[in-house]
Amino acid sequence: MKRLLITGFSGFVSRHLLEYLDASGAESEVLGVSRSQPDFPIDKYRSLRCSFRQLDLLDKPGIDQLIAQFRPTAIVHLASYSSVGFSWQNPVESFTNNTNVLLNLIERVRLLGLPCRILSVGSSEQYGNVDAAFLPLREDGPLCPVSPYAIARVSQEMLSKVYVSGYGLDIVMTRSFNHIGPYQRDLFVIPSFAKQLCAMRYRAAPARLVTGDRTVIRDFVDVRDVVRGYCDLLLHGQAGEVYNLCSGEGTSIDHVIATMQRLLGTEAELETNPKLVRPNDNRVVVGSLDKIRDAVGWSPRIPLQQSLENILEWWRERVLASEPHPAS
Repeated sequence: MKRLLITGFSGFVSRHLLEYLDASGAESEVLGVSRSQPDFPIDKYRSLRCSFRQLDLLDKPGIDQLIAQFRPTAIVHLASYSSVGFSWQNPVESFTNNTNVLLNLIERVRLLGLPCRILSVGSSEQYGNVDAAFLPLREDGPLCPVSPYAIARVSQEMLSKVYVSGYGLDIVMTRSFNHIGPYQRDLFVIPSFAKQLCAMRYRAAPARLVTGDRTVIRDFVDVRDVVRGYCDLLLHGQAGEVYNLCSGEGTSIDHVIATMQRLLGTEAELETNPKLVRPNDNRVVVGSLDKIRDAVGWSPRIPLQQSLENILEWWRERVLASEPHPAS
């Protein structure tokens, strides 16, 4: 990865990816692209030379110029509207963005004839609601997307496969399951719980935790394991193939909340907000990691409790920093 282009650079996954690359000593020139400025320093890395360009990937002339100038040897495509809830509220914008930003990237790589490996990051949401007989979810199983976001992700994957088979591009695809960890915004479910619970514990906020549907079961995997998997796939994945990144274990939202409360010593009243309950939500999402383990030797190393401990510690620091006299 001599010249690595990372889209969605300002997000929490990119930040963890940079930390992993730097810790591994991978000497690379990294160019980050995002609509918003990153809220973390990009000049602290020892083995990475990082630069940043604020750019909307829907700006085709802008991205054409950027790729022609930088000439990446690898691209990690993280940029997307990644909220399922947002896609229900803004289906046209979500679908148009999540498909066209990929097309703008891979079409310019194709036209320039660049020898460039591309990692196209998808989602477990692509599986949708499937019969229990298909659990754990395997890459060759049925796709039954049930949200505008999920349909866009399926389209992204299909476009990637067309560019591999029809144009010979070097694209590896993922279906990444619910990855969690420090730095993630409270727009998502686990950091939302962490922020609320830390406010109760350290700022004496009302002991009421607002949630969506707590009965759904998800396959949570630590983002630090995920970015390690992305690097493994960049190096050893097979073009045209799609790989699950998952833990292989299902955990209910209720269990996550109970674990977080135990770790913090809180006892919150749980309140379901109907607005947070998604239409046609996937009831059970548990993946199989057999394919990626067989292909590149990847499997998760960080247990769920450690992930939750790290998330709570990160939010504890945020909460304490915002309150001059926190509750003890």
